[in-house]
Amino acid sequence: MPRMTAADAAVAVLRREGITDLFGLPGAAINPFYAAVRRDGELRHTLARHVEGASHMAEGYTRTKPGNIGVCVGTSGPAGTDMITGLYSASADSIPILAITGQAPVAKLHKEDFQAVDIAAIASPVTKWAVTVMEPAQVPGTLQKAFWLMRTGRPGPVLVDLPIDVQMAEIEFDPNYYEPLPVARPAATRAQADKVLDLLAQAEKPLIVAGGGIVNADAADLLVEFAVLTGIPVVPTLMGWGTIPDDHSLMVGMAGLQTSHRSGNASVLASDAILGIGNRWANRHTGDLGVYRGDRTFIHIDIEPTQLGRVFAPDYGIVSDARYALERLVEAARHRRDAGTLPDRSKWAAECAQRRATLERRTHFDDVPIKPQRVYEEMNRAFGPDTRYVSAIGLSQIAAAQFLHVYQPRHWINCGQAGPLGWTVPAALGVCVADPDATVVAITGDYDFQFLIEELAVGAQFKLPYIHVLVNNSYLGLIRQAQRNFDMDYCVQLGFDNINSPETEGYGVDHVKVAEGLGCKALRVRTPDELPQALEDAKKLAVEFQVPVIVEIMLERVTNIAMSGSDIGGVIEFEELASRAKDAPTALNSALPS
Repeated sequence: MPRMTAADAAVAVLRREGITDLFGLPGAAINPFYAAVRRDGELRHTLARHVEGASHMAEGYTRTKPGNIGVCVGTSGPAGTDMITGLYSASADSIPILAITGQAPVAKLHKEDFQAVDIAAIASPVTKWAVTVMEPAQVPGTLQKAFWLMRTGRPGPVLVDLPIDVQMAEIEFDPNYYEPLPVARPAATRAQADKVLDLLAQAEKPLIVAGGGIVNADAADLLVEFAVLTGIPVVPTLMGWGTIPDDHSLMVGMAGLQTSHRSGNASVLASDAILGIGNRWANRHTGDLGVYRGDRTFIHIDIEPTQLGRVFAPDYGIVSDARYALERLVEAARHRRDAGTLPDRSKWAAECAQRRATLERRTHFDDVPIKPQRVYEEMNRAFGPDTRYVSAIGLSQIAAAQFLHVYQPRHWINCGQAGPLGWTVPAALGVCVADPDATVVAITGDYDFQFLIEELAVGAQFKLPYIHVLVNNSYLGLIRQAQRNFDMDYCVQLGFDNINSPETEGYGVDHVKVAEGLGCKALRVRTPDELPQALEDAKKLAVEFQVPVIVEIMLERVTNIAMSGSDIGGVIEFEELASRAKDAPTALNSALPS
């Protein structure tokens, strides 16, 4: 039996599990692992500037392609604690990433050694498993279990903590005989699929709510086929956006309090039955459950048993991987189509399509400073259907979800539930590593951009070109809008007179200079007419210089974006249809079809 260090065995396991890329920072307690990576010579490593950034790079990498698992690596102590936000974000959105941390020697774990912390205990609430490996011979088996857990059931992150002496110890291990553990996923039966179709047949106005579980299961093709077979319109969640193309006749828009379309909310309110697949009934999607549920019949399909009934009890629930469930549903629907027993949904689908066609929000404004709606209008013109959009949180993300168009799964890459500021830049870099040929476009406000801005240097160093649309209002815009409920505008203004950059005119940080100082290219836009050319120039610069290109767009300081604080029938529209008066707020339900 070959002998090698446990660190060498760990690298061999990563290779056998299909890992090709690492994101991280070397340090004293993880150097044996890095030495093993160097000896191996096959794993690519992207050097982050902050360990939290490395964890978000791993997230972006995982979210880009089916089967990907991003790996972030750091030393002991603060490296692990810096990863917690990334682990939380991955856990909240069912994203598998592997965090590997160094640790003090086993004998010193309880002696307050330098940078020794019980990272497994700290990470446990935000991972599927967090473990400190105390025996060198257990390293291969621990990693084998880690990959099995990440892929089994509801996906999620795992942290493996390796004391430095464990990494350096020699063990007997032959990687040629290593095999990943087989992953079992629950599967719906044909009988369950027939029950679903029976319940839907009793409804006159059913909808499908398509969640992120469909993306994880790589089942968007089956979703569209099932929708077309049955004629049932689709409402994607924010995490399921792209599972049905935005221009598909059965795509009726997203529903929710914030990242929603007027047509999506209106169609949910008009429906009498909802089939949710791979979704969580998240509160920003449902809002007040009394309004959302109404008298509707609910069917819920999810891979995680404890999700069924967690928010509310469905009329019928199935524990199943989304792909397996959709395979059975398509099979059952084909049988009923051939037998001529599928209900005709054409009238209902036409009603939903009519809402989508007539309830779009206004985007064309010529105002200076620029209104954010115009930015998304120009982005839709400038970037094609293959664009991979990356965004985090804030008014910029909410407006992007309301106004951008997404046509494919994994082309809206967004941290949905945790929403950590600073996520966008490193996540976009992870997307670039996973898909070097993609057109990657990030969209953020100035505050998110400033959180982990140093990671732009990673993009410059490793030639990871993407376009970062930076909508700058020099405000914590979402919090400012929320503070309207408290009649205040407090501690949310970011503007100041920059003594080194008078051209920023009270907006404060000169993002162009900062980006250029970090090795990137940057443009500044002040009027709507400059937007098309700036976006075209950004595309050319990204190709020419192979670095991130920032397009800073100077927005009007205050814009209220449509949203509700309570229910999907009470969304306040500050800028509605082109015919409506400027800044005249009205509730969505006043504009619903009778």
